[in-house]
Amino acid sequence: MSQGPRSGLAAVSSALLAMSRHLEVRDVLKTIVASARELLDAQYAALGVPDDHGGFAQFVVDGVSEEQWRAIGPLPRQHGILAAMLHEAKAERLADVRKDPRFEGWPDAHPDLADFLGLPIRDGEEVIGALFLANKRCPKPEGGCGFTQDDEELLSILAQHAAIALTNARLYERSRELTIAEERSRLAHELHDAVSQKLFSLRLTAQAAAALVDRDPARAKGELHQVASLAAEAADELRAAVVELRPAALEEDGLVATLRTQIQVLDRAHTARVTFTGAGLRALPAAQEEAMLRVAQEALHNALRHSGAEHVDVSVRRRGCGAVLRVTDDGSGFDPTAVRRAGRHLGLVSMRDRAGGVGGSLTVESAPGKGTTIEMEVPGG
Repeated sequence: MSQGPRSGLAAVSSALLAMSRHLEVRDVLKTIVASARELLDAQYAALGVPDDHGGFAQFVVDGVSEEQWRAIGPLPRQHGILAAMLHEAKAERLADVRKDPRFEGWPDAHPDLADFLGLPIRDGEEVIGALFLANKRCPKPEGGCGFTQDDEELLSILAQHAAIALTNARLYERSRELTIAEERSRLAHELHDAVSQKLFSLRLTAQAAAALVDRDPARAKGELHQVASLAAEAADELRAAVVELRPAALEEDGLVATLRTQIQVLDRAHTARVTFTGAGLRALPAAQEEAMLRVAQEALHNALRHSGAEHVDVSVRRRGCGAVLRVTDDGSGFDPTAVRRAGRHLGLVSMRDRAGGVGGSLTVESAPGKGTTIEMEVPGG
């Protein structure tokens, strides 16, 4: 490590902190690769996560442009030196990977690799990935490898922590899948409690109107107005449920565009005015963006269905490296302490859990007759 032990230790510490900051598997993989390449001063780095069919479920690279990566083509298979690392589960340090007898070539668009360092990422006895570095930026000894034994030991430390970060990210994603199932269950209950009840009332009111048409046309007309009102409310509930069941693609569109789309639909579906402001926000880690989206949805749900608000405003703005979400309504408000004592949370516990789960914070300001403001802040990446 040419930087010396103090700077080397600081670099390792920064890399480990960066890995522990993310919860999404893809974010963790990218951070591991970028950290390894920077730490060992290599031109290229890659990390492959094997599937069960002789290929890679995920393969992340650093040092290769998007255009180069597209030109290279499909993900590599587990053959040659890659297979050896996955199946023999030992480090490989080569002066020139192209001269190794296991080398089987690469696509025409693939960059030239010479000296090579790779090792498996293991969780106990299971190999859950393989980390590769190539083309050390340093003078090479004649016929030798630019990567040293110190580099191999340093990468081994990084790989051990990478295994922990990757395992944690996988556990998080599994727990999120359970959360999604819980969300769908909650929506099913809401549909039953709200839409089904309104449709039942609509049916009874329509029957009453039919019975009154001949003997009391004026009352029948009033009942038909009620039918129209109930039908409109049921449609509002259905539209809101569809928004939650089929959100805009957060990964493709980003937080701002996703929120804007959902709020435009809610503004059309409800009598309350729903507005949104958000611009110039940098991309956040995927887990933080999802948490902010879910908190916004919960806060909007409360404001539109329980507060009687005439106007609900949602804003997202940058704060330092992170972001702040604010949802403000002019509804009936409530006493947060009384709500807690009564055991009614209006989703506040869930929102705080979501914020805390991504290293953020949540504050609630409300009072009877004074509306409500919910603010969530996340630290960014």
